[in-house]
Amino acid sequence: VQMVESGGGLVQAGGSLRLSCAASGRTFSTYFMGWFRQAPGKEREFVASISRNGGVTNYADSVKGRFTISRDNAKNTVYLQMNGLAPEDTAVYYCAAGNSWTVEISARGYDYAYWGQGTQVTVSS
Repeated sequence: VQMVESGGGLVQAGGSLRLSCAASGRTFSTYFMGWFRQAPGKEREFVASISRNGGVTNYADSVKGRFTISRDNAKNTVYLQMNGLAPEDTAVYYCAAGNSWTVEISARGYDYAYWGQGTQVTVSS
């Protein structure tokens, strides 16, 4: 599966952005999905994940209550609504897809087989 992220940009602190990740193929609903981010000089970190039918979600503590992950299987798209953005949220955001049937959702990067190219999010103070 190939994925393309969009929706990144420059926003002031306190603002909002909605990231989208459009996936190719007809098997999108068979993948659990996740969002990760990587800031300059830092390791990639987990942001949020969602199960195949969207019924189960998981968030990093740093974004809980501010970010919301969702998916539309009819549109082969996963979203990340980001509210209350802060400068520390500045990073390249990546969506990822996993297809292991023993995994429902995951915060571990190695559980994901496919990755998008990333979209830059910059939050100014």
